[in-house]
Amino acid sequence: MSNESLIADLSSDLTPVQRRSMLREGGLVLALGAAELMLFLGLGAMRPDMSHMAGSPFLMWRVGSLGLLAAIACVLAIRSFSPTAQPRRGLMLACALTVAAIVGGVFVTPDGASERALLDRINPASGIVCATSIFVLSVPIVALLGALMRKAAPTQPRLSGLASGIAAGACGAFVFAFCCPFNDPLYVVVWYSIGCAAVTAVARWRLPRRFRL
Repeated sequence: MSNESLIADLSSDLTPVQRRSMLREGGLVLALGAAELMLFLGLGAMRPDMSHMAGSPFLMWRVGSLGLLAAIACVLAIRSFSPTAQPRRGLMLACALTVAAIVGGVFVTPDGASERALLDRINPASGIVCATSIFVLSVPIVALLGALMRKAAPTQPRLSGLASGIAAGACGAFVFAFCCPFNDPLYVVVWYSIGCAAVTAVARWRLPRRFRL
């Protein structure tokens, strides 16, 4: 059998593979995040004083920084699925944005908050609920990004898994930001970071497993 015949025989049963579209994949992530937000708010979970707090520097910092981080992290995660991508640079950018957001929280701390006791500010009982809620809200995003990752061909799956975890955590935190009643940036930094870190750790551990040789 000639090489041409062998190649033709081997490829005759192959089914066409849909070409990746980062725009389509980004739209899927956006649609899922929007559906989560609408469902969460539809269940009456929005903080009751949202109309009064909507223009406050603190809420604008929290929602704005998380929204920006979620958008950029999702783009970086989806781009990391490409065989030619260099996820390390994107991860450094996401970390830099996170640090900038944390520093920005210093400038929107409510008056008198710094005078309270540390345990009062971080409120562990409520903080655990917040971190858990962020984790739960992030799971569907992790699952979707994992499915998109499996259909792609990432050459650095561990970094892609890490990027996916950061993106999912930021999306979950963004959704929860509309519901969280606490106004202290220290509380947000501590418990939102814990929730996002837990999601990132799970994604980093679970998503690359399919790509191990």
